[in-house]
Amino acid sequence: MPKAKSHSGAKKRLSRTGTGKIKYAHAFKSHLLTHKKRDRKRRLKQTGIVGSANIKYARKLIPYK
Repeated sequence: MPKAKSHSGAKKRLSRTGTGKIKYAHAFKSHLLTHKKRDRKRRLKQTGIVGSANIKYARKLIPYK
């Protein structure tokens, strides 16, 4: 069986934790920040964990990472 190819967009955006979960950075934190509340920006700063509905698909996208 041939090697699976990693999705190049996903390998830039997703990474695995030590326990095998997949983490990502939240969107809407790069520009136009003046009208967003401080609490919202603080929440967006933290990384998110891929949910159970999408974990199988995310693992296929980055098989070797």
